[in-house]
Amino acid sequence: MVTIRLTNSKTRRKEDFQPIDPSNVRMYVCGPTVYDRAHLGNARPVVVFDTLYRLLRHVYGPDHVTYVRNFTDVDDKINAEALRRQKAGSPGSLEDLIHQRTEETIAWYHADMDALGALRPNHEPRATEFIGQMIAMTEGLIDTGNAYAVEGHVLFRVRSYKDYGKLSGRSVDDMIAGARVEVAPFKEDPMDFVLWKPSSGEEPGWASPWGKGRPGWHIECSAMAHELLGESFDIHGGGLDLQFPHHENEIAQSACAHPHGDFAHYWLHNEMLQVEGKKMSKSLGNFFTVRDLLDQGIPGEVIRFVLMMTHYRSPMDWTAEKHVAAATKLEDYLALGERFADLDKARQVGPAHEVVEALADDLNTHLALTEIDRLLGNARWNELVATLDFIGLLPFERFESRRAMLAASATGLSGMTERLAAVRVAAMASKDFSAVDALKSALAAAGVEVRMSKAGVELLPGPNFDPAKLEALQ
Repeated sequence: MVTIRLTNSKTRRKEDFQPIDPSNVRMYVCGPTVYDRAHLGNARPVVVFDTLYRLLRHVYGPDHVTYVRNFTDVDDKINAEALRRQKAGSPGSLEDLIHQRTEETIAWYHADMDALGALRPNHEPRATEFIGQMIAMTEGLIDTGNAYAVEGHVLFRVRSYKDYGKLSGRSVDDMIAGARVEVAPFKEDPMDFVLWKPSSGEEPGWASPWGKGRPGWHIECSAMAHELLGESFDIHGGGLDLQFPHHENEIAQSACAHPHGDFAHYWLHNEMLQVEGKKMSKSLGNFFTVRDLLDQGIPGEVIRFVLMMTHYRSPMDWTAEKHVAAATKLEDYLALGERFADLDKARQVGPAHEVVEALADDLNTHLALTEIDRLLGNARWNELVATLDFIGLLPFERFESRRAMLAASATGLSGMTERLAAVRVAAMASKDFSAVDALKSALAAAGVEVRMSKAGVELLPGPNFDPAKLEALQ
């Protein structure tokens, strides 16, 4: 069996991955807060942990991996958007409008992440579905003295957990000195964080022992992870921006609520994303969503390829140059795989062991892509196609649809080849090549690549080939 090695954020070293139960490898990844479209930075952890999910499924078997990624559908930004719509005249109660917004945003998220080739997790819990478990967990923390209730709030006593700060490598006192923390008169300590807070009349809320309210952000993931994966599970992942305070707080409250468990054994964090060397921000004008890129005609597999070019623990820079290079390379893979691979044999042979080994070494996607180029250079066509399917770049279905499209267009291309050849012969005699240029432009607009040489004319369908446009030229 392949040995997977992962860099554990908690121990700060690369370790052999040893699952608690190889028959049920369990992973929890913090998902999106569903108030708007996912931006490119949101897509990076999706691709990182989808790659890990694929690797785990390959090594342990698809039926022996459980992947949970949540939706946070309780949030002030969601409430604000629903209230804005209500004031603008949208029909329905505030709760109805909140539900509409979250449903809309989750549908967007699924469509965008599907376009990136990401597999759906086994479970996608919504915070609002686990309010009862959050209340029960909060009550238990009060009973053990790890939390306290005051003025409708419940707060976790950070200093009651001696290992607080171990994940981020900072002491509580250092955090207070160097961090911006919310100072409220009802807090015993500035670092204490909210488990439950009261809801105003305009905010959604649930009945609780402390009055109508809603959960704090951190308790949501702890409750959902415990409910779906148990007191101890294998991997917890997310962006580096979540390491503190979110993941630090998750560990503290989970360890105190379930002292006989270990919570997550391995912690993985992906670095942040930049655009053309700068932090992505609306003020710099370089902020864009995944949908923005898709609507610009950049295919999802190209976005995924660019994200995989950089190791997950290194800052990743999105550039126009990279996505153009990725598109060219993927078209080469698709064209050569379609031409030379036997798809039935490719399904049987499976991914190249060199690529699996690269990913098993702390998800080294950069090395994996290099190994894929070697497959191409060594004409290992069946492994090339199987590997591209394995890492989510070009599934088998893409090659199958490509072949079907090419077969359907063969007759049309043949006729147009003869037509262009005849126009070219006439142009060579008259020295007027305007008709040749016009037909070449029309073919290019239909996504046809035109190759002309002394040997004759060759027409090939390109990545944007449109059979309907070709038919209109007949």
